[in-house]
Amino acid sequence: DKFETLSYLPDLSETDMANQIDYLIRMGWIPCIEISDQCGVFRVNNRSPGYYDGRYWTMYKLPMYGCTDSSQVLEEINNAKKEFPQCYVRVLGFDNVRQVQCASFIVHKP
Repeated sequence: DKFETLSYLPDLSETDMANQIDYLIRMGWIPCIEISDQCGVFRVNNRSPGYYDGRYWTMYKLPMYGCTDSSQVLEEINNAKKEFPQCYVRVLGFDNVRQVQCASFIVHKP
């Protein structure tokens, strides 16, 4: 299943994930963890695709405001994988100044 640029590479190791998360933190972005049991784009209430179809996943807990270390995020990723083993899990970096998502990558595939 392909979602974003990093999904075309081999699965990320825990060290790779930590490096990516550290980058998010260095950029001043807020790490967030999201889950979805859907793969790819899906449609809701319509036969033709809409702008929002498949873009938004369910947030796992709250955004990790004040996070200073990738190990904090990795711990929450592992908790999400245990709690929702049937779901895809992704990490995203949110810029709360510009109010945009700047990066995202898959950390678990069911």
